[in-house]
Amino acid sequence: MIDLGLDIYRTVGLEADHLGLDAYAVGGVVRDHFLQRPCTDIDIVCVGRNEGGEVHIGIELAKAVADAVGGSKVSVFKNFGTASFRHTTDGREYELEFVGARRESYSRDSRKPVVENGTLEDDQRRRDFTVNALAICLNADRYGELVDPFGGIRDLNEGILRTPLDPDITFSDDPLRMMRAVRFASQLGFRIADDTFEAISRNAKRIEIVSAERVMVELNKIMLSPTPSVGLKLMLKCGLMELILPEIAALRGVETVKNVDDRSGVTVFKGHKDIFFHTMQVLDNVATSSDNLWLRWSALLHDVGKPGVKKYDPKQGWTFHGHEAKGSHMVKRIFKRLRLPLGEEMRYVEKMVMLHMRPIILAEDVVTDSAVRRLLFEAGDDIDDLMLLCNADITTRNEEKQRRHRSNFELVKRKLVELEERDRIRNFQPPVSGEDIMTTFGIGPCREIGTIKDAIKDAILDGQIPNERDAAWDMMLRLGKELGLTVKS
Repeated sequence: MIDLGLDIYRTVGLEADHLGLDAYAVGGVVRDHFLQRPCTDIDIVCVGRNEGGEVHIGIELAKAVADAVGGSKVSVFKNFGTASFRHTTDGREYELEFVGARRESYSRDSRKPVVENGTLEDDQRRRDFTVNALAICLNADRYGELVDPFGGIRDLNEGILRTPLDPDITFSDDPLRMMRAVRFASQLGFRIADDTFEAISRNAKRIEIVSAERVMVELNKIMLSPTPSVGLKLMLKCGLMELILPEIAALRGVETVKNVDDRSGVTVFKGHKDIFFHTMQVLDNVATSSDNLWLRWSALLHDVGKPGVKKYDPKQGWTFHGHEAKGSHMVKRIFKRLRLPLGEEMRYVEKMVMLHMRPIILAEDVVTDSAVRRLLFEAGDDIDDLMLLCNADITTRNEEKQRRHRSNFELVKRKLVELEERDRIRNFQPPVSGEDIMTTFGIGPCREIGTIKDAIKDAILDGQIPNERDAAWDMMLRLGKELGLTVKS
């Protein structure tokens, strides 16, 4: 007998017995029980004992169980034959969803199935992977009995993802399952079976019938997995990356040029590092330190502008000048196409991509107070995330170069702390406002106001005056006089 550990499973079985139904916990909750992973989404499938599966019986069972545990509010989706409610026990909230066993059939141009009544095995057969097709009976006389017609336990033990049916049928019917395969491989550290992965490659273009919103749910789960590069490399290998994120697929590869050394006359071949695999390393580095989804997106997109600005110079080698600005400008287009949020999250990623080279450039040069103040001013409250991203971007294998980079990087970090404590630059607004300037000189909105404000801001950032109102006010009066403005009496 397998004990899933919650009293509510016994309640489900008891109410199913009263209604003359067989009830099973299925899918992720069973899989995660064996993997000893927490799971708060509980799927219950029920089957009528005499008439086979009936779509409405899941709704009946949900209402009965909800009443038995205290009258939890049931959400009913009659068209789909499902019902769900939330239940809290031992300080944790669970979502229980009930449905009658069903079988599904699909048309070629849609991932929305035609649903019919079915048996438990019909319901297990329609699931995406064998490890998600496990079921445990909840009825009193068979409580804890495992139903595993497709070898899901074997695949769990071996860490393999395979489909219950022919994988070509599984992925053609519902192409989102291809993204789920990649996601589970990334989340769980499982290997996709060879025939299953080959079917994903053959059916990759079918992903185009799935909405961007549904694809993004899976992609974001990949991004939040312990080692995101696992899933993203699989996406590249099977062809999904080129269809979903062609800008990242375009980072793959190394271009090499033949060059003759001026002094020795020796012909050498010079190539740049593979930007895709560098990006994967940076993303994984960030993932070890932060669960911030948008910082991880910043890592994924930090070098996305490089292919568009890549040039070879015989004296400098490969250059990517301005790739941070190019990449930052690409972020909105990418977010818009992928249906990612276009508000604060997108602006954060734009800023991270635009600024990701700044701390590194500082670390390679003389670390001046002025340069550090400007970095603090532009990064604001995101300075710590920016520094984490930049530290993750140091991936050189040259030990001496890496040591020097990290040593200088630590100097930049110390400077940031010192100047923030002393000058209060983070998110600072100049001590003199545009309203102050208009009131002092008796003028309306005009170009001179911006000139004075910018000059005061630059003077503070360059350390010419302290970040204090008196010093800024004196400078405002002096600049106003130089511009021919008269103090209003």
